[in-house]
Amino acid sequence: MTGAEEKNGVGAAVFPPGFRRAGILIHVSSLPSPYGIGRIGRPAREFVDFLAAAGIGCWQFLPLGPVEEGHGFSPYTSISSLAGNPLFIDPDCLVEEGLLGRRSIVPASVFSPYSVDYAAVSAWNDAILRDAYRGFSGPQPEFDAFCRRQADWLDDFCLFAALKKKFHGLPWYRWPGGLAHRDSAAVCAARDELRGEVRFQAFCQFLFFRQWERLRAHAAERGVLLFGDMPFYVALDSVDVWRGGRELFLLAPDGRPAVVAGVPPDYFSATGQLWGNPVYRWSVDGKGLNPVLLGWWEKRLATGACMADLCRIDHFRGFAASWQVPAGAETAAAGQWRPGPGAAFFREMMDRLGRLPFVAEDLGQITPDVRDLLDGTGLPGMKVLQFAFDFDPANPHLPHNYQDRNCVVYTGTHDNDTTVGWFLSSRCGEEGRRLVRRYCNSNGERIHEDMIRLAFGSVAALAVAPMQDFLGYGSDCRMNVPGTARGNWRWRLVDGILDEDAAAWIRETAGFYNRLPGR
Repeated sequence: MTGAEEKNGVGAAVFPPGFRRAGILIHVSSLPSPYGIGRIGRPAREFVDFLAAAGIGCWQFLPLGPVEEGHGFSPYTSISSLAGNPLFIDPDCLVEEGLLGRRSIVPASVFSPYSVDYAAVSAWNDAILRDAYRGFSGPQPEFDAFCRRQADWLDDFCLFAALKKKFHGLPWYRWPGGLAHRDSAAVCAARDELRGEVRFQAFCQFLFFRQWERLRAHAAERGVLLFGDMPFYVALDSVDVWRGGRELFLLAPDGRPAVVAGVPPDYFSATGQLWGNPVYRWSVDGKGLNPVLLGWWEKRLATGACMADLCRIDHFRGFAASWQVPAGAETAAAGQWRPGPGAAFFREMMDRLGRLPFVAEDLGQITPDVRDLLDGTGLPGMKVLQFAFDFDPANPHLPHNYQDRNCVVYTGTHDNDTTVGWFLSSRCGEEGRRLVRRYCNSNGERIHEDMIRLAFGSVAALAVAPMQDFLGYGSDCRMNVPGTARGNWRWRLVDGILDEDAAAWIRETAGFYNRLPGR
């Protein structure tokens, strides 16, 4: 045996012997629904049914946390590392439960089926949920039990969300001093003043997680694995930083970051990417790992493992070393690498949690220390076909160079252009197109299908393509352009596109390459 079966690391059981599946990457937000954004009720269950019919055994999506306008609605800069996004709550389920009337969920105006208008959807969604909350009266033992089980994170998150509303969306570091610095008297007074809003926020989280549990059960019944995503960093304006402060992060005395996170110049940006997230305080005394931060990460990893069957850890290389940029720098080029927690972190997490069902996002500048760390954990890494064609025959993203099956291969990720858009772009170029056509034995007319077959035919345990690639869509359907703050995360799948013919082609292709579930 090769790959994961031979390894003794934390990822040894992520892909068991014989595991070979195909996956589709599409975020919940992109699913069709009449309510302006995808929902985790009926729209998500119907999508799972399509996947099962198409022989796709894995649905990969982006992080599920709450998003805000101030963060460009990016799922990678949520205000909480543990909370769910209320925009994904399905109003139809609330009607079925008697919390809303059917007429009350008819949108005042028709939402676009092609793109998410986050501002409009957020306002409409908030009104709908507040209407449902008004009908949520009397004894609620299920809700009360949820609040007790999740109190260690839920109480502070709900207060944080209530304070964000009170201060009209201002970041926590611009709140009055007592609240910004979590003075106990100020926090207690706010909790008492905002009791009703705090309970409403808890109600929204209750609805999200109840609907998510039902979706998980439905996916399990249909034989479809759910594949989540965990950002490495958290947003500065988040309950995690407000609550954790200098115990968890490298912050100045005023609570603002001393250094911020990013990546150096790379494939996506000539000046690097300046993310602006606060950086972790991995060590308190310079000798051992920060025990408070270890506890925080333990909760995150445990939650990720409970929410999905698999979970991708974004920016895995941050565990080996992180690119730290002085606060106030204009670009990420001014940063430098600083060591991360390394193998000791994963040994500790394995001791606490046992099996870790995670996939490492090992893209970008992967130095020997990152490769050694990944090999030591045994976690599967990633291959991306769009990165393979640089005329280097030893390129690790070329399928003939895969050393073992313990990896996930993608035609492209949410950060890439669509395959059709990439193939026709200057980034690929005419010489690159000739190389791609030769490698795929293709005339290039249906390059998206050729690249999917290339991924499916590889030795990788899991082969994933974005939904846009299965449909042959161009650059106008791209999900994200790294380094840009606006206009991302909006693409939607139009209802009715996924028909029996689409399912039949996908199933035949997955079957030809022995990737049907249950084989």
